[in-house]
Amino acid sequence: MDIGELHGRVLVFGGPYSNLAATQAMRDTASDLAIAPDNVVCTGDVVAYCAEPQQTTDVIRDWGCHVVMGNCEQALAEQAPDCGCGFADGSACSALSVDWYRFAGQAVSPGHREWMGRLPRQLRFRMAGRRCVVVHGAVDAINQFVFASDAAGHKQHQLALAAADVVIGGHCGLPFGQRLDNGYWLNAGVIGMPANDGTPDGWYLLLTPRDDGVHASWHRLAYPYQATRDAMLAAGVSRPYAEALETGLWPSLDVLPEAERRATGVMLKPTATVLDWAGMSANQARL
Repeated sequence: MDIGELHGRVLVFGGPYSNLAATQAMRDTASDLAIAPDNVVCTGDVVAYCAEPQQTTDVIRDWGCHVVMGNCEQALAEQAPDCGCGFADGSACSALSVDWYRFAGQAVSPGHREWMGRLPRQLRFRMAGRRCVVVHGAVDAINQFVFASDAAGHKQHQLALAAADVVIGGHCGLPFGQRLDNGYWLNAGVIGMPANDGTPDGWYLLLTPRDDGVHASWHRLAYPYQATRDAMLAAGVSRPYAEALETGLWPSLDVLPEAERRATGVMLKPTATVLDWAGMSANQARL
């Protein structure tokens, strides 16, 4: 789906993860920032670990923001036997996913499944003359984890596949930005689970057009995580993930590369950078 040229600030967030309180807080934040739904993009996985998948999807749909299909939406729409998250067989992440995916499958209405099945797998827009593509995992694989420590060459290949100046991904759950040979890879992070940094906060990304380029800034999202934790415990869903909401630490590190594992419990700091193309290869032409 191509949504054309976006003017003004753009808010990007990922992974609501059936976390109703975080989703409401994100919507309130967008309203406080006076960012209209047409300038808000979700990188997918509206439904996952937490206990309010139907209500969370209600909020997202009522909000009217743009949503890219995540592997969880794809799996629920197709009534697949598992979430399709890309977890290795026999891993702790794979075992933990059985509980919440079964719960979500029973809770989500047929109407929401139909909506999920219609979501685009890529969202394209232009900002300050640059081509931006939003995907869930990677450009060529909806459930591929792409982390900050992964090889820049792989990200550069994905950028070429997207025919874009900027790729914005989700899925991995951690916020980061990386300058490549002739573009950028960004990840907004997620709001429905902490970033494994020992705090309960979620993360989101703001893109702001400026004279010197696009200003990208990452921000914490504080919300009443206790409400989500209590809802999970009351429903008997994913106790390890309910505990993670409070500790800020993931119950399994199976999917993480070594560099990200070493950063477990290290508090992330909000950062900002200007996306500019000075000195980059000339084959990425400005629109």
